[in-house]
Amino acid sequence: MAAAGALNFHPLAMGANERVTLALIGGRNQGRGVALRAIQAGAKFKTFCDLDPAILEKTGADIAQAQESKPQFEKEFQRVLEDKDIDAVVIAVPDHWHARMAILACQAGKDVYCEKPLSQTIHEGQQMRDAARRYNRVFQVGTQRRSGSTFQSAVEYVAAGKLGKVCEIKTWIYQTRPTLGRPPDGTPPEGVDYDAWLGPAPKRPFNQNRFHYNWRFFWDYGNSEIGNQGVHVLDVALWAIQKMKGMPHAMPDRVSASGGIYWLDDAKEVPDTQIVTYHYPDLLLSFELRSFGNDHMMHAGQKITGNGPTDFGIAYYGTEASLLISGSGWKVYTKTGEPGPSVKALPETHEKNFLECVKSRQKPNSDVETGRLSTTLCHLGNVSFKLGRDVKWDPGTETFPGDKEANNLLTKEYRAPFGLPKV
Repeated sequence: MAAAGALNFHPLAMGANERVTLALIGGRNQGRGVALRAIQAGAKFKTFCDLDPAILEKTGADIAQAQESKPQFEKEFQRVLEDKDIDAVVIAVPDHWHARMAILACQAGKDVYCEKPLSQTIHEGQQMRDAARRYNRVFQVGTQRRSGSTFQSAVEYVAAGKLGKVCEIKTWIYQTRPTLGRPPDGTPPEGVDYDAWLGPAPKRPFNQNRFHYNWRFFWDYGNSEIGNQGVHVLDVALWAIQKMKGMPHAMPDRVSASGGIYWLDDAKEVPDTQIVTYHYPDLLLSFELRSFGNDHMMHAGQKITGNGPTDFGIAYYGTEASLLISGSGWKVYTKTGEPGPSVKALPETHEKNFLECVKSRQKPNSDVETGRLSTTLCHLGNVSFKLGRDVKWDPGTETFPGDKEANNLLTKEYRAPFGLPKV
């Protein structure tokens, strides 16, 4: 597969008005949204690849309407990578397929927009970054708040020292998850190649809970809620830390996760209630998950109401003031009680940024390394949770010093023949 892109490793920058030709791989949920926004930003989808014929028809019709031309349907992503007309791919499949697809795409000379969380293990993220660099690919990760001017202005305000010394950052996701129940095993939907869907994951009987959307609640395919939604708020928190401390000092040295399934007794494997703390030499970062409600909470002395079905937030606490980011924007709360600056939320432009970078060959706002580090925070929380104890982390070597049990979780087993391609 590497040879397929051998002539395209150093493409010339495209003209500003040239249309980027894309392929969508996986289009039931987030992939559909990314595709429609990319079309609005000027892209065209030549091909739509999905294993489920029903999704091909449904999302394919939406794409056709948006761009006034029907995309070609495909079930095998390898054929997408062989098409020299395709400049870039949008990968929006379950997490357990991200690494293999993205590495092969880079080797085939395709730029990549990969949904969050980037990888299923820390080692996968390293390999995906290395592939993007070796094959000179533009690689955007779907942590779209990096392309939001509202979040950028908040991060710059914090990094400028206007809150004083920031000693604590809190992040949270509050929502109400419905029960998965415990349905029996069954048969895949008509026309679906279930073995191909499983790919690198262990061989298991088909169960509707482990398929569309709900796969994210099982360790074989997902990264728990911290990887599913927590990555968004942790990414914005890390953004400010990176600006305040510099990239070499932006990762924690100790992580502690606690929680469990306290809400609904159903088939899921991942926690529905959780707190993860990240220790830095002079800073504490935390993530809180609540899956049983998004009701009123107190932050920075103010009552905050949940925004829609999911309430997310990031709060930076400094010695002189605090800054809260919510769904409506951000606001500063001073020590004296005087009103501080506030900014209303504006739409993100993540897909547009990706397309511009495909043309210019510049790094996108959420470059693969940026997205990899945010995803690493999620992995660290999951490692601590799985082991049931604190873990020490060496950001320089990206290992758990002297901790064989934790280091074993840097990687995972892959079902043959779906292992990671050599980079």
